[in-house]
Amino acid sequence: MKIRFKKGFLFTILIIVLVVFIGFIEKKSAERKFNGVEVYVKAVSDVYFVDEKEILGTLQTEFPLLKQGLSLSEINLNRIEKKVESHPFVKNAEVYGDQKGNVRVEIEQHVPIARITRPRAADGYISSEGLILPTSNKYTSRVLILYGGYAEALLETKDLNKSNPKLLELIRHIQEDPFWKAQITELEIGRKNDIKMHQQVGKQVIEFGDASEIEEKFKKINLFYDEILPSKGWNTYSRINVKYKGQIVCE
Repeated sequence: MKIRFKKGFLFTILIIVLVVFIGFIEKKSAERKFNGVEVYVKAVSDVYFVDEKEILGTLQTEFPLLKQGLSLSEINLNRIEKKVESHPFVKNAEVYGDQKGNVRVEIEQHVPIARITRPRAADGYISSEGLILPTSNKYTSRVLILYGGYAEALLETKDLNKSNPKLLELIRHIQEDPFWKAQITELEIGRKNDIKMHQQVGKQVIEFGDASEIEEKFKKINLFYDEILPSKGWNTYSRINVKYKGQIVCE
């Protein structure tokens, strides 16, 4: 009984100490004064759509009461977070107060993997998640180009995961393979399920058809590169068709 009593007593003391400690920390946090805003954009190779100075300027405009000396407990960090995440290229934002009194804003960007171009209207990007994003007047990303009537219509869908998941899978396949990312520069999509690929090297237009059987079709394109071109020459054909199962048509 004595051992149990001692254990219970020690546990109670530990709980009391913990509660006092938490209260002390909360009191210190409440007493902290606002010192400034620090914006940090997580680096992504070749992606510079979210500018730290731009975000800082927006917050200074939208929250004019953020002045030095203000208690950190009075600042609505959730509102700041929502404002930052309203930026079209911000994928996620975390906003918190640090021990120095700074409001720290950490930002993760959307990564564009393709650009849809239109001759008479604004272009748009496709993110790695399949979301349709606007273009920026500050920065242009060198990514796969999509054009044609059906491609333009994709800008109205907002999310390729819902409107055309197979096409998104094809774009990702090209993006994630170093060779195809460098070689395939444009997808011409005039009609649904009628994809034509244009290359960085070689004048041949690749008639891909729809975005199904991706692996099988790229195997046929590889076969064309490895066996047909070396024997026939780069300038022999202007078109190759891999639409049909088990066939490569070269013209």
